[in-house]
Amino acid sequence: MVDALDESGNRRRALGLIGLGAAGIATAPAWAQALVNLGLPGGNDARPVAGGFPGKGSMILQRSRAPLLETPMDALDGNVFTPNDRFFVRWHYSDIPTAVDVRSFRLNVGGAVRKRLSVSLADLLAMPRVEIAAINQCSGNSRGQFFPRVPGGQWGNGAIGNAKWVGVSLRHLLDLAGVAPGAMAVRVGGLDKPPPGAAPFEKSLLLDHARDGEVMVAFQMNTAQLPMLNGFPLRLIVPGWYSTYWVKALDRIEVLDAPDTGYWMDKAYKIPDTPGANVPPGAKDFPTVPINRMIPRSFFTNMADGAKVVAHSPFYLRGLAMGGTSPVTRVELSMGQGRSWHATPLGPDHGRYSFRLWEATVPAQSPGDYTLAVRCTNAAGQTQVLQPSWNPGGFMRNAIERITVTAA
Repeated sequence: MVDALDESGNRRRALGLIGLGAAGIATAPAWAQALVNLGLPGGNDARPVAGGFPGKGSMILQRSRAPLLETPMDALDGNVFTPNDRFFVRWHYSDIPTAVDVRSFRLNVGGAVRKRLSVSLADLLAMPRVEIAAINQCSGNSRGQFFPRVPGGQWGNGAIGNAKWVGVSLRHLLDLAGVAPGAMAVRVGGLDKPPPGAAPFEKSLLLDHARDGEVMVAFQMNTAQLPMLNGFPLRLIVPGWYSTYWVKALDRIEVLDAPDTGYWMDKAYKIPDTPGANVPPGAKDFPTVPINRMIPRSFFTNMADGAKVVAHSPFYLRGLAMGGTSPVTRVELSMGQGRSWHATPLGPDHGRYSFRLWEATVPAQSPGDYTLAVRCTNAAGQTQVLQPSWNPGGFMRNAIERITVTAA
């Protein structure tokens, strides 16, 4: 048994969140309860819905080891903040931490600094705190919607979640260490271990970004400790950026005086350096850059494609929208194949990096099939695109979402 620290710094037993061994994770498919059809255009779209993962409820099982667990859309419905036990999970390597001794754990800060740090959790919890609402979205969220199909985890739309994060500003830790002259970037890594010959999963941010005051080392998620599978005891929070930078089980911070040429920055998670990261299927030899800022998206959450409604009676729709790095300013609904759009009422604003609720009541319709579409526009004027973009990584989908409903 291991201890966990709550937000007041007190140790407490953490039954159910930590201490479950790798065997429990590996055998999780035994708890499969049902199948869900993700409606992926490339086929092979049935996935088990499973429980039994530590700290998690019912999740869409994409892969058990290393765990890829997708949030069902009904867990997002009506919630600006995604419940911790339904928050998606994505690890790259199978050797992930399954228990942490909080008394001996240290966060190490080194590299191009004046003073190396070895920070205990108790020390971190005593530092000034920051809080932010921010969406964590896998770079490949909705990859399964790409056509032609691309390699990688065939996610539906549920590799995404929103939380209130509490922690310590990365800038504060860097100031304590003292950044040396000539420093360029900050690289971070965690407790997960690569197989022999593979590169540790490490990501970096340019120094000015790392010190912007919003990037944080979080120890709390939606007023509770981080779930083990979401990065306990610490994870990096990079508001507005894709979750590849949100390193879980964070245990090291290194200040660099040269560009990061590690595999996970130099080779992996690269996108075409084109508008919308879009290239024709089969394209090669195009310039690339590391994936970075998120872009607007919106989702239906209370109805799925193929839903049935009562003819001659109004029906209610709702969902979630995100602006990427700018606030949501408008969410619109269309029933006319995108020929006309109507603004929907929006719920409270929890900050520019957060989900925002939208809702609409659709007037009574005659019997028949109807295609509904939803799109989001942010304060920078970015909006969702009509035609889906394509790239070989299956990254950054932000096409307008559509569902068909039948009035009968």
